[in-house]
Amino acid sequence: MIDALQIRRASDVRVVGLISLAHGSSHFFHLILPPMFPWLKAEFGFSYAELGLLMTIFFVVSCIIQAASGFLVDRIGARPVLFIGVGLLALAALTYSQSNGYAMLVIGAVIAGSGNGIFHPVDYTLINHKISPPNLPYAYSIHGVTGYLGWAAAPAFMVAMATLADWRMAFLSAAVLEALILLVLWLSRERLIDNVKERQAESAATHAAANPGTGALTTFAFLKLPAVWLCWIFFFFSMSATTGMQSFAPSALFQIYGLPVSAGNYFLTLMSLGGAGGMLLGGYFAKRFANPERIITICFTSSILMGLLLATGWVPFDGIVIPFIVIGAGLGIAAPSRDLMIRTATPAGASGRVYGIVYSGIDLGAALSPLLFGVFLDAGLPKLLFVGVALLQLMIILTGFKVATMTALKAQSVA
Repeated sequence: MIDALQIRRASDVRVVGLISLAHGSSHFFHLILPPMFPWLKAEFGFSYAELGLLMTIFFVVSCIIQAASGFLVDRIGARPVLFIGVGLLALAALTYSQSNGYAMLVIGAVIAGSGNGIFHPVDYTLINHKISPPNLPYAYSIHGVTGYLGWAAAPAFMVAMATLADWRMAFLSAAVLEALILLVLWLSRERLIDNVKERQAESAATHAAANPGTGALTTFAFLKLPAVWLCWIFFFFSMSATTGMQSFAPSALFQIYGLPVSAGNYFLTLMSLGGAGGMLLGGYFAKRFANPERIITICFTSSILMGLLLATGWVPFDGIVIPFIVIGAGLGIAAPSRDLMIRTATPAGASGRVYGIVYSGIDLGAALSPLLFGVFLDAGLPKLLFVGVALLQLMIILTGFKVATMTALKAQSVA
């Protein structure tokens, strides 16, 4: 028995490692373009509005593809879709590196958004069906940590390569890096096999048990489940808050506290590292405690308090680092519990479709949030950034409790 458990654990570790490598690369590609804005501005004379629009294009395309790719995952399996997504990211970086004007940068953003849109339906389908249930909290934790590390690594890597060579070489290096990741995944492809027929049979059996006497489960039936849309709202609020901080916290700190923007970016790096550390701790908490909504509430309540404290303008310069670390750690600790909560709300066999729809809320939140918070800063109201983020996090708590309540009631009715 011990040998079997060890073999299973080793297999889980290898699968999670491969999936997390791919996930980290997707987050890396979220931030390969913004660090190059100064170089692109100097090369082509673009305005910051034009450059910012590229990121909006990226996330809008990713939102659309994410919602659609889940259906493809449930139809042909996660592995081929994963290879397509990683290949598209490499192609996007190559396109950026050869850009001769704004049109090619737009094309690169569309390609990058298309590649990015496949990852959550693919990743969570593979994790939920290839990782043994006792190891799921840890799998979600490691998966999330690599996302934060991808965010942290991209600006440093891109700026270093652009400084050593130029911006074209920076993008070309990113393309080579992603191509190497694709090669690693291809060489380990046997570990990423996704049994589509087995998932479809599981879905049909679960639907028949929960709804005796009804017809077969249709492809779009999950769209009628309120819990799915509540999860979408949860992610929309969550990413809106996170993107607002990532986009404008340095500028807001400059206006409120007089801190240099470079120092504000340093605090964002610490927030990401706090998130990575919190994610590791969150895996333990999700395994140890049975009520994910309570963990989410504690974490986001702490973040709300820290955000409102920053908004007062009363935090000493030396103490500003503390709220950012607490906010980052709270986001990280809550994430594995969040993923378990959504897994509970997901109908059996429909992982690709559900995660595709639910996680499209992330991309839409990332696309719209900067527009709202940018208005606050342009109006000379930087404190509203932190107040607005706090309100969004309050909505996350309320939505999380609603999802947990609905899934608990569903479990009781099935029992």
